[in-house]
Amino acid sequence: MTLRNIVAAGLILASLASIAPSTAEAAASRKAWLVQQIYNYNHPFAANLPTELATKMTKMSVSAFSFYRGTAHLFYVDTKNTASWPASLYTNTSTNGVWLEGDLHMQNMGGSRDANGNAVFDSNDFDEGYWGSYTWDLRRMAVAILLAAEENAISSSDRQTLVKNFIDSYATQMAAFKGNDNELTYRLTASNTNGVVKDTIQAADGKTRSNLLAKYTTVSSGLRYFQTISGSLQPVNSSTFSALNSAMSGYISSIAASKRYSNSYYLLKDAALRLGSGTGSLGRYRYYLLIEGPTSATSDDVILEMKQETNSAVSLAAAGNMPTWVYDSHNGERAIKSMKALLSNTDVLAGYTTMSSLPFALSERSPYQEDFDYTLLTTYAKFNDAVNYMGAILAKDHALADKDYDATLIPYSMDKEITDVINGNVSGLKTETLNYALNYAAQVKQDYADFVSAKNSGLTLY
Repeated sequence: MTLRNIVAAGLILASLASIAPSTAEAAASRKAWLVQQIYNYNHPFAANLPTELATKMTKMSVSAFSFYRGTAHLFYVDTKNTASWPASLYTNTSTNGVWLEGDLHMQNMGGSRDANGNAVFDSNDFDEGYWGSYTWDLRRMAVAILLAAEENAISSSDRQTLVKNFIDSYATQMAAFKGNDNELTYRLTASNTNGVVKDTIQAADGKTRSNLLAKYTTVSSGLRYFQTISGSLQPVNSSTFSALNSAMSGYISSIAASKRYSNSYYLLKDAALRLGSGTGSLGRYRYYLLIEGPTSATSDDVILEMKQETNSAVSLAAAGNMPTWVYDSHNGERAIKSMKALLSNTDVLAGYTTMSSLPFALSERSPYQEDFDYTLLTTYAKFNDAVNYMGAILAKDHALADKDYDATLIPYSMDKEITDVINGNVSGLKTETLNYALNYAAQVKQDYADFVSAKNSGLTLY
């Protein structure tokens, strides 16, 4: 049978599946395996920041959605197991090499200003950026929608409709990009959004540099330095500061010459260890660096965020799918390239470096940044607005991160490739994704219950 016939047969099966009701199967407990997986993933960081890992476990125990946020590695271990978690019928060779955000959920999107000063809503975390099937980003977000909507007391039927609408928005926007370059200028702003997404954009745009600096720093005798904030910012010792200072040269060199400022801009004035931020990345080193900025005045100082990077969780499902030569075997470079590929007008301070043989990604801790608060999506209408915007912006990200970014890396037009492989059967893709998400969300809830039991009984998790 030819590939064309196989795909056609798959589409027919998917169409038939769309007739069937969407129901989740009962999830099996796999507690021993789960505990071992969590331990294996987190233990490498235990010697460095054990209290951060304790914080991570506490955060993960709050809800099934929080647990899901902290366990992207489980999702991709399962994704590789196609006997239990079937691969999509709506893919081919080219669409299995899409540049993914990798850890897609509502809180990895938010409001910010891009490098051109536009207040926008977009993806904002690229630690897991990697190449894989575009359906993996869709599926991971679909599961997140189900879990978060259930937490927000949205009805079961409405939760399912939200997933379908998210997929519909993605496919519709992707098709709209086919045959043109509109993805290069597409953005979500306060003028073309409403609801919580619009509020998030406006909140980001209303922030100021002075407020951010006041939150984390103080000025004494004409010098600005970081405050010590319990559970949030901790001073670094002199040897760590020296290592950070030495790593700055590599960081500066990683920035394209056309976007690089004078060396005085990057003068390191102070540094602090950032604690308690995020969920999945807790346990890895994260620093805030205070640099000089455009002038010697303290009012325009800049804060950089420097995050330790590791292998993308996506690689657990598709090892080698993104060749290491693409990012020079440097996971900081991989994260930053992912940011640049998936976003328009990216942070000119984005770069990477190595410190103590560990890879780091750096970008500005922007004053104009607002996290998305999914707990505000308290009605179906509010949630529906949000998922429709998120589907559209994910389509923009995938469409942009192809030959538009670097044709030597990805030679395809992904908006064409993805639209063509869907082949008009958006209904089938919606049903396939929803059924997968229902079953996987049930597994996450079972895993979460087993995790909480393991944690409460004192089992070693890291």
